Amino acid sequence: MENICIKFGRNVRKYRLLINCSQEQLAEKAGLHRTYISAVERGVRSISLENIQKIADALEIEVYKLFQF
Repeated sequence: MENICIKFGRNVRKYRLLINCSQEQLAEKAGLHRTYISAVERGVRSISLENIQKIADALEIEVYKLFQF
C-alpha cells in the first residue's frame, strides 16, 4: 500500500502543473516556503490541515481534490 503522503504530494504536483505554476510560485501564493512545497510533493513531509487548506486555496481547488487517489 502506497503512503498517503506520496499520493497527496503527487496530487499537489498534478494540480500545480495544470495551472503552469512553479513550486516557488505556489509557495508564494500559499505563504509557505519553496522547500516545504518540494518536500510535500515528494511525500517526505507530513502536512497540517491548515497548510492543506493554504495549498488548495493557492491552487484554486477544493481541498477534497487533493485526496482523490
